[in-house]
Amino acid sequence: MLATSKLGKSYGGRVLFEDVSLQLNRGSRYGLVGANGAGKSTFLRILCSDEEASEGHVMIAANTRMSVLRQDRFLDDASLVIDLTMAGDTVVWGAMQEKAALEEGHGDASQVVALEERIAMHDGYTLRARATAILEGLGLPIATHERPLGELSGGFKLRVLLAQVLLGGPDLLMLDEPTNHLDILSIRWLERFLAGYTGCAIVISHDRRFLDATATHILDVDYGTVTIYTGNYTAFVANKQAIRERKEAEVARAEAKIAEKRAFVDRFGAKATKAKQAQSRLKQIEKIEVEELAATNRRTPHFRFEAERPSGRDVLTAEKLAKAYGEKKVLTNVGLTIRRGEKVAIIGPNGLGKSTLLKVLVGETPSDEGTVAWGHETRIGYFAQDHKDLLPDPKATPLDVVWNDIPQAATTYVRGQLGRVLFSGEDVTKPVGALSGGEAARLVFCRIMVKRPNVLVLDEPTNHLDMEAIDALTDALKAFDGTVIFVSHDRAFVASVATRIFELTPTGPRDFPGTYDEYLSRQGEDHLDGDRVVLKAKEAAKAESKGESAALSWEEQKKLRNRKRDLPVKRDKVLAAMEVAEARRKAITDGYAAEGFFEKTPADVLAALEKEDKDLAAQVDAFVAEWERLEAEIEALGP
Repeated sequence: MLATSKLGKSYGGRVLFEDVSLQLNRGSRYGLVGANGAGKSTFLRILCSDEEASEGHVMIAANTRMSVLRQDRFLDDASLVIDLTMAGDTVVWGAMQEKAALEEGHGDASQVVALEERIAMHDGYTLRARATAILEGLGLPIATHERPLGELSGGFKLRVLLAQVLLGGPDLLMLDEPTNHLDILSIRWLERFLAGYTGCAIVISHDRRFLDATATHILDVDYGTVTIYTGNYTAFVANKQAIRERKEAEVARAEAKIAEKRAFVDRFGAKATKAKQAQSRLKQIEKIEVEELAATNRRTPHFRFEAERPSGRDVLTAEKLAKAYGEKKVLTNVGLTIRRGEKVAIIGPNGLGKSTLLKVLVGETPSDEGTVAWGHETRIGYFAQDHKDLLPDPKATPLDVVWNDIPQAATTYVRGQLGRVLFSGEDVTKPVGALSGGEAARLVFCRIMVKRPNVLVLDEPTNHLDMEAIDALTDALKAFDGTVIFVSHDRAFVASVATRIFELTPTGPRDFPGTYDEYLSRQGEDHLDGDRVVLKAKEAAKAESKGESAALSWEEQKKLRNRKRDLPVKRDKVLAAMEVAEARRKAITDGYAAEGFFEKTPADVLAALEKEDKDLAAQVDAFVAEWERLEAEIEALGP
């Protein structure tokens, strides 16, 4: 489906990768991994023709439909969510828009009929149902589908963009960090979607669990090239380490042989009786090949947070906080008191105001009600979920940014601090607008470090960091003797750092004075483990079907009633879409059986029919899987 031949990319004297020759196939899912700045996003941009390679070629099979989720793409805020999503199927959406324009202008009836046939041929009359199913799977409730995109938060806007990409029915799917801004249930839905995807998928992600659940192969950007490994991320790590150790052992054996023969020559080369043997060993040394192992580009930043001075004992007092956006109440009567040295993880399902709470606490967003009071000598370092907003000047360099924070510091000190977070050489003069998500995150952390705050407020700090940086950040926060307040969906990160858990729930906050593991043993509810979340949802459905709804809140009961009402409608839509797809496949098959069909049909038309039939088969499989899932949920909910 996609192949590269001797592909290479360099910027000036810096080589990202070279001599990359790969064959990527339909039915496989490739996790694209590597250190921040190694060239993952650049490689993806070259594959989808957004950027030119320095050398080599990319070859994509003819008539391949491709969809790409880019980090820096934005949608029209004025458009409706459902329309933006449906636009992902460019063939159907284009035909529908053209048909609507013709009908408004009383166009040629034959053109309208031709467009209707094109829409039907590409499963167009189920487009809205398919768009609705994907949006719901990504956690956008039906009530948001008919609203303008501009009314949604930044994280939900990115979900709409992802929905648009997934809807297109592509043969080739490229996703750059798709799990950022997704909650656990949405990530699990995406895992299931990719598991049933029959095309070729290439996905950049720093989420180990997601890669283990989805990847059939790993593309590793390291050692100045891109290497393919079979298996998921865990298998890749073990395989890569074993290969490296084997190569290092081979080099060590070769060097030991050379040293042994060199010692003989040095000892006996001057003796006439041994001269012949010495010359023989010199020739043997020349024949021994020692592979020069490329250096890895995986590097670990050195995060270190040191407060200029300690804060007072009482760090934060927030009382009766409330915040609403229109009719949607995000925070209601939230109170929180934090003492010096605590590391507080704010957790809970998406949509309950975790990020909003942090913004209210640091003054980024005003609350509608309540008060926030920071204690004596508190100095705050803030990491926003949209952390590039903290680097507003795209033309500034990392050197400019950090120097502006500490203008009295010497150049060597500023460069040294940037070096700790892996900015060295020409990296310190690169425009901020050209930084990758991970590089920008490291720069923001560098700014925080040089300001030396005693309170860290962090919103999803691991989102764009690579594996090495996440581990380094975890160690730095554990060693920090100040106060940390953070939101994260990374279960391992929360479990390692938090000493206190503050959970936002639909019925109000829960405050637990202990680690995440201790919280789990006491509460038994794990919002950061998708399997447990799904299990809890199933148990709630069973309880409702057995008449146990009295234990649920009124709001939860209402949601269950709405779900019971909506599920049969969705199931019927899926069945209708499946019938349309099967009818079209039957029409294609019947056409094949017509006398003289293959002799009369042009090769390009025949190829298009074969491709359409293959696409329809994949759609039918997806519809069957969705129908089975809906039936299972309907049965679990009961009458």
